Amino acid sequence: MRTFLASALLACLALGGCHSSLQPGAQASSQSNVKVYHLRGKIVSDSPATGEVNIEGDAIPGFMDAMTMPYKLKNPGIMSDLHPGDTITADVLVSQGADGTILLDHIVVIAQAKPDYKPTVLYHVPAPGDKVPDFTLHNQDGRSIHLAQFRGKELLVTFIYTRCPLPNFCPLVTHNFAVINKSLQSDPAIYSKIHLLSISFDPDHDTPARLRAYGAEYIGSDAKSAFSHWDFAVPTQPELEKMALYFDVGITHGPDDTITHTLSTTLIGPRGKVAQFYPGNDWTPEQVVGDMKHLEARAG
Repeated sequence: MRTFLASALLACLALGGCHSSLQPGAQASSQSNVKVYHLRGKIVSDSPATGEVNIEGDAIPGFMDAMTMPYKLKNPGIMSDLHPGDTITADVLVSQGADGTILLDHIVVIAQAKPDYKPTVLYHVPAPGDKVPDFTLHNQDGRSIHLAQFRGKELLVTFIYTRCPLPNFCPLVTHNFAVINKSLQSDPAIYSKIHLLSISFDPDHDTPARLRAYGAEYIGSDAKSAFSHWDFAVPTQPELEKMALYFDVGITHGPDDTITHTLSTTLIGPRGKVAQFYPGNDWTPEQVVGDMKHLEARAG
C-alpha cells in the first residue's frame, strides 16, 4: 500500500523491519481498487535493472498455487536490502483494473541469507499457538482496558486509524468488523463469547471521543451498550510500538500528519493464544465468522 521515500526507508529500517510504504495521499485514488494478498517465500534472484525479484513462493489461497515467479517491487529503492536466499513475507497488491498490475510491497525479511544488515528489532508474524502479550489501551470511553481481561472469550483484533483515506484499507476492515458484529448478534450463544477490538495507531489524533464517534458510525448507535461487544481503543506511543512489532503492523508517518501502514487482523482464542492471522484485505467476514464458530466448537 506504500511506496518508499528514502527517509521513510531509513525510518522503517531503524524501527526494525523492512516494511515499505505508499507515498501518503498521492496514490489514494489508484489504490481504492486493489486487492491485497499475503505472500511468504524465498528470494531466488534479483534484477535491479528491472526492479524485480524472483521469488519461490508458497501457495496464496484464492490467488495462486505455490510457484516461482518474478514480482515487480512497489519501490525498487529497497532492492539493495534484499538478497537471494532471504525468506520474506510481503503483500501482493493486485490491481482490479484492466491492466491487472501486480506489485510487491510491505516486505519483511524474516530470515536473512546475507547478514549485512541486522535490525535492532524484528517484526513478529502472528502464528497459531503464539501467546499474546497483555497490552494496555484506553477505549472510546476513556477507560483503561487490557487484552488479558478478555480471556475466556474469542478476541478479534485489528489496526486502523480514523483518518485513513483509502476505501480498501481501514474503512473496509472496519466495515467487515461491523458485518461480523451484526452477523453474530443473531447467535446469542456465541455472541456472548466473542469481543471485537479496533486499535488505532494514531494516538495524536484518535482521542477517546473521536474513536467513539467513529465507532458509532459503523455500529449504528452511540448508546453505551452499543460498544459492549466492540471496543475502539488506542495505546500510548510506547505501547503502540510494541503492539506493532508483535502484530506485524508496519507504520510510517509522512508529511501533513499522514500515516501509511500494513493491514493486520488476528483472532485470539479464549486462552490468549493466536488462533488465526489475517494479513491484507482479502479475508471476508464470512470466513472469520466461520473460524470463530469452529474455534468455539473445538473449545466446547
